[in-house]
Amino acid sequence: MTIRALGYVGIGAADLGDWTDFATNWLGMQMIERGNTARAFRMDDRAQRLVIDRSLSDGERYFGFEVADAAALDALAATLDAHKVAVTQEPASLAAQRFVTGLISFRDPAGNRLEAFHGAAVADTPFKPGRTISGFRTGPLGMGHVVFHVTKIDDLLSFYIDVLGFAVSDYITTPFRAYFMHVNPRHHSVALIETGKQDLHHLMVELYSLDDVGQGYDIALGDPERIATTLGRHPNDAVTSYYLRSPSGFMLEYGWGGKDVTPGNWTASEVTVGPSLWGHDRAWLPAEQRAQSRALRLKAAADGKREPLRVLDGNFVRQAGACPWWDAVTAGR
Repeated sequence: MTIRALGYVGIGAADLGDWTDFATNWLGMQMIERGNTARAFRMDDRAQRLVIDRSLSDGERYFGFEVADAAALDALAATLDAHKVAVTQEPASLAAQRFVTGLISFRDPAGNRLEAFHGAAVADTPFKPGRTISGFRTGPLGMGHVVFHVTKIDDLLSFYIDVLGFAVSDYITTPFRAYFMHVNPRHHSVALIETGKQDLHHLMVELYSLDDVGQGYDIALGDPERIATTLGRHPNDAVTSYYLRSPSGFMLEYGWGGKDVTPGNWTASEVTVGPSLWGHDRAWLPAEQRAQSRALRLKAAADGKREPLRVLDGNFVRQAGACPWWDAVTAGR
């Protein structure tokens, strides 16, 4: 695969102050000044992962995808050109603003501005979170994932799969259509949700500790109108998360415990349990779909659907068995 990960996201917004409070005090990112017009936010050793730029119009966004080196960037540009996708070789000045060595840009069939780059700059100082967190799960997995509202999924699937090299992890048909695609072990770096419109649905970041998510949820409960989706757990990527309304209107998923896939050796399947095992009451869904989603969660509970926790080595303590019935149940699995 040419594309390795989602490297950065840029958002046009007039109010840098609201975004600074949200990214640092709510999410735990580190703010970096970028002159009078922009603020960048760190999540790890990279110079920047999220950029809020008031020189861009509200609703203007870009999504940066990382490739290995200059040769890989040239190969991607050639593939895009062969598929008659207009590609811009961006100047060194813009690459410098993105803190990368080489940069191209293009658009997907829905009009989303995508960028591809190599040579991301590493900061010369350690990451200092805006609030006390254990850190973000990034590295070769990238900064997280993006999910796009789309009018028709079928109009974009071939572009992401055949042109950009993404692979389908799984898909949902009820209560809405959604496809989840990976380029590395993160369950998905891009997903498409068929909602009848074209926009950014949400950006997801993953934390190292479940307590980071729980404590963030406590902060969010102080302003409940900002909670777009309640705390819950997905059955496909196994993430425990909640969703916030960002200052720019799209949602920000704050999660923990994501499942890894095996690129090149993974069989896509339909997720029939529903979009969530429990929780995740989606205030943004139409009433009928919200009721469908709740019914699916209740059925999952009645059917005893469970997902194992995905934990990091050294970040768990194994409990001793104390229930003969439960021991018998798990021994039979």
